[in-house]
This record gives sequence, structure tokens and C-alpha cells, in this order.
Amino acid sequence: MKIAVTCENEQVFQHFGHTPGFAVFETEAGQIINEKRVSSGDSGHGALAGLLAEEKIDLLICGGIGGGAVNALTSFGIHVVGGAEGNVREVVEALLNGTLKVREDFHCNHHHGEGHTCHGHSCGGKCSH
Repeated sequence: MKIAVTCENEQVFQHFGHTPGFAVFETEAGQIINEKRVSSGDSGHGALAGLLAEEKIDLLICGGIGGGAVNALTSFGIHVVGGAEGNVREVVEALLNGTLKVREDFHCNHHHGEGHTCHGHSCGGKCSH
């Protein structure tokens, strides 16, 4: 299985649509067998789903994410686990051993162009869901 985690400074980034990159982990038999980092570049919400599909990601772990992004990811067959926080490798290890704890309120519910606070950071009106 290939797992991507929104990532900045080895921590789970808290807004999928603005993540600077992804930590990508290949797993087998419940163990991490390979990992790499993938830059998101200037990709927006929709393009990020395509980027992860190109990487053949099976599951995304993130902090916050909007419904439109979840729909785009699931259209590529990518399962989403939101509400995670902490070190990216430790989060994947916790998922694999069944101890991952996540927040229930991980969906971003706001409108295009409005400034807001989203799971501990301000999107400053740059988010669009």
C-alpha cells in the first residue's frame, strides 16, 4: 500500500489544499518499506488529487480537508483519513498498528474567498472549496 501524508517540516500539515508537499510511504505486511518526499509545487486542490493519483497513492492522511477535495481524491480511488497531527512517520506507524488517533472535526467548511481559521492556521481567504 502507498500512503501519502500532507507534510511540512516532517509534521502533518493541517490543510490539504495548501500543503507544501507529501511524505509518501510504501508499506507491506504492516511495515514501512520505503519513503520519499514529493513537492506539491504550485498545485491547487484539484491538481493535488491528480498528483497523488500519478504517485499511485492508496490512502491520504491529512489534518483538515474540504468535501470537494475528498470527492476528487475518492474519484481516483484514494481513501482519506483526516484529523491527524504529529510527526508524519509516527502517524503512519500508528495507522499501521491500529493506534492512530484523529480529530472528528477535520472537514473544512467555508466558502471561496473568505478568511477563516482552519485547524490551527489562518487560510487568509486563499482556500477554495
